[in-house]
Amino acid sequence: MAAETPGATAVALQRELLRRARERAASRPGGSSGDAGAPGDAHRGPAPLSHAQRRMWLMDRLGHGGASYSVPFATRLRGPLDLDALRTALTALVHRHEILRTRYGQRDGEPFQEVLPAPRTLDARVVETDPEHAHGLLVEEAHRPFDLSAGPLPRVLVLRHGAEDHTVLLTFHHIAVDGASLEIIAREVAGLYATAAGRPTGATGAAHPQPVTRPLRYADFARREHAAADRFEEGLRHWTGRLEGAAPPPLPRPVRPPADVGVRSAGVRTVPLGSRVPEDLRALGASCRATLFTTVLAAAFAALHRFTGEDDLLIGVASTHRRGADMRGLVGLCVNTLPVRVDTSGDPAFTVLVERVRDALLEAQRHRDVPFDLVVERLGGAARAADGTALVRVTSDVVAEPTVLRLPGTRGEHVDVGVGEAKFDLSFGLLDTGGPAALVQYGRAVLDEATAASLADGFAELLTTVASDPGARLSRLPVRAHAQSPTPARGAGRPAGGDHAPVRGGHPAETLLLAHPRVAEAVVVEPDGGPLLAYAVLRGVAGPSRADLRSALRASLPPESVPVAVTLLDAMPRTARGATDTSRLPGLPPVPAPAGPLGEAVTEAFAALLDCPVPGPDDDFFDLGGHSLTAVRLAERLRAALKLPLTGLDILQARTPRALAALLQERAAQRATAAAPTRPARSRGVCEGTVLVTGATGGVGAFVLRELAARGRPVLALARPESAHLVDGEGVDVVEGDLADLDGLRAAVASADAVIHAACTFVRPEVDVAAMRAMVEAWRRGPFVFVSSVDAYGHPAEDLVAEGAPSRQPLSPYGRAKLDCERILLEAAGTGGRGGASAVRSPLVWGPHQRLRDQLRWGATGVLYQAVRQGRPVGLPGPGARGHAWYGAPWVHAAALARAVTSCLDAPVHGVANAVGGHVSWHDLTARLVELLHPGGAGTGDGVVGAVLETDDVHPDLDHHWRYRADRLAPSLRERPGEDWRTVLAEMAGTSGV
Repeated sequence: MAAETPGATAVALQRELLRRARERAASRPGGSSGDAGAPGDAHRGPAPLSHAQRRMWLMDRLGHGGASYSVPFATRLRGPLDLDALRTALTALVHRHEILRTRYGQRDGEPFQEVLPAPRTLDARVVETDPEHAHGLLVEEAHRPFDLSAGPLPRVLVLRHGAEDHTVLLTFHHIAVDGASLEIIAREVAGLYATAAGRPTGATGAAHPQPVTRPLRYADFARREHAAADRFEEGLRHWTGRLEGAAPPPLPRPVRPPADVGVRSAGVRTVPLGSRVPEDLRALGASCRATLFTTVLAAAFAALHRFTGEDDLLIGVASTHRRGADMRGLVGLCVNTLPVRVDTSGDPAFTVLVERVRDALLEAQRHRDVPFDLVVERLGGAARAADGTALVRVTSDVVAEPTVLRLPGTRGEHVDVGVGEAKFDLSFGLLDTGGPAALVQYGRAVLDEATAASLADGFAELLTTVASDPGARLSRLPVRAHAQSPTPARGAGRPAGGDHAPVRGGHPAETLLLAHPRVAEAVVVEPDGGPLLAYAVLRGVAGPSRADLRSALRASLPPESVPVAVTLLDAMPRTARGATDTSRLPGLPPVPAPAGPLGEAVTEAFAALLDCPVPGPDDDFFDLGGHSLTAVRLAERLRAALKLPLTGLDILQARTPRALAALLQERAAQRATAAAPTRPARSRGVCEGTVLVTGATGGVGAFVLRELAARGRPVLALARPESAHLVDGEGVDVVEGDLADLDGLRAAVASADAVIHAACTFVRPEVDVAAMRAMVEAWRRGPFVFVSSVDAYGHPAEDLVAEGAPSRQPLSPYGRAKLDCERILLEAAGTGGRGGASAVRSPLVWGPHQRLRDQLRWGATGVLYQAVRQGRPVGLPGPGARGHAWYGAPWVHAAALARAVTSCLDAPVHGVANAVGGHVSWHDLTARLVELLHPGGAGTGDGVVGAVLETDDVHPDLDHHWRYRADRLAPSLRERPGEDWRTVLAEMAGTSGV
């Protein structure tokens, strides 16, 4: 062996020293003090939640969370990136700040937070991708849900674009961080990374010392806030008086909202401003003894006044609890909302409005310690509009340069990762960056695209106008008022006919229901002695829920004109002459007040949880002192007592004992109707042949339930509590639970004679695999059918893939989880009394169901759909690109998949089978999308819509050239009328008439 040179020895020694330094950094993450992450003194028992955290927790429990409260922090890093040093730095960060490893539970109806032991290492997922496709991966990661009860550790995703080109995404839950926290995190990670990598200086030469002092524990901050609760009383009295009579500003909801708009779906409009506008606004503010923030807030009030025509306006602004040296390094949620109320009447000059806003803001800041949640609780029903909307619907802010992760030896660039969900209905902002712009963010269920674009343009013009002419009066400012809808008459005339006659003269609720694009028929009934009731028939399978329709009515009508319930029917009952037969409408005649076991349970629950005497049938939940946590508790109490699906959102929407009892009666009737008509009453688990179906509220699950009903099979459907009421069908019982509830899964499987497992988290593979293990453990009899995915094949070597062919790397995490679940199932089949097993691998599932429309947003079909929709040229791989003659995708109609899956109950395939209904090329799919979205081939500003460009460069999402055999299930998959891909694509795109 040749002797090592001195240079080689020095390099080896340096590597060994670096390895030891990293080990020391991981074992002592708090620096020389060592106590920031020490388990001995970090755990001092559960602590209460701060008021800001409590709001986040309630939003999660009410089902409002979604991606709205994910905090993605992404940076493009150019230069050599040491991944080991990054992992070490992030692990040390989580050791140092307990809030980043805290779980949130509930005990005796109250939430608490508890610090978990520090992880040995924080994993960083590394994905190879080119920069053009990074955004989709970042958004997908940001949308992955957090489990607050398990402890939402920060997630780390590193996209590798090249040897010295990476994008690092850190994703936090808002319950643990705020904007100031990100600045602390960025600063500390830089220092910890520098130490771990042996680089004491950053890219600019500035030192990055590792933090050594222990930060304040966030749990101590929450304890301190609760201990000081008594001092909030004076502030609460101030806010109660200040906000008396205030109301959320009226905003125009679209008459016909797009079919793909969710309740929290967000839109953003930015309009560039002249480079001098921010400086001119600063000078304007200085002349009025106001900051730039105050001046922009005044501009927001001016725009809202012009847009709504209202004088008495309320806008929320963010405030902070960070005061004092001990909170400068605190990572946690330390924000509060301040409601600023301003009178814009009298057509003042803009400078006068700035002074009014300045005074109102200073007054609000004097009482900024009072948590806004306590203010809302004190105000009760006065804090909400008739539709239940909270008082603060509109906000304003100045957005400065974003925080960037600056690691030594690299150049950092901020990457925007929009989650596409709106926390508020409308937000005005000024981007005070190198390229200033006016910003308007809005809920797409509140403003349509044209109105939002007009408002953003007007706001930008308004900022420019007041910057150059501060004395301009509000009436001269450019924002245009939105088109006001005719105000419906308050109260409708009583019917001239019998007790159950529909309201004459076109009741406004009926008019609004019929205006909805997904409602085919509607009728509003006002029987004697009872409240208004509405009934609707939807167009097709997909459409809004009962709650969605009633919420839309409440947003547009006075309270007395809103029906207490909207019941969805498959068909409107008819007389022999074809008129609506109201005598056969379900739920009539209603009782004048809640009665019977359901009504008594509701009344008792209201009295017990709201600490009030027996409430009247129409007493409002909020007027009785109810708030979000009370709604959660009330729903849990009634759900446990009555065994009916109910959520906190139902409480917030129903609001009165009468309406809530009617809702529960409706759901009880649905259960009874589903179980009674064709067979005697039965007990769960007793009726022979009961099939457990997971994912019953999903697109596939809905079709499986229909197919089982057609075959007369009794069903036990697994559904989350907040969506259990959506499960419908003859012979269907519902058990509440989800894939994370392993004990509930085991109990459900043990009570059934067969299992169809069609649920999937899509973004949490570890949960899918754990759920399969739990279900197989409890499986003791009958067949088990698992709806798997062709993604479990990975990247086969041949273009024609036989059923059960070996999988080949690379597999996505989703595909790997499917393969692992198949293995767990098939290894257990036939043992211990278990029946046969079938792993039914499905491709893209198309069908007329709202959940299945997501196929038009993601992946390959999403790439093509969005390109055609926007009129952009479409680049498709030509024949022979990369040696493959064909590019396209396998697909299956949801109804055919349901037939195939249910056929495996009687004839298990004892292995893997493909449920592929056919294959469609990208060229054919694109051509059909052009037909649907641009009938007549209309042009756009960029040229001919849907122009196809053949290329040898294959888009990663379109790099799919495999065809799959589907022999074992061929009879069930045979196409039926209306199941061809062209028809179902038209149904999904909402253009079935094309």
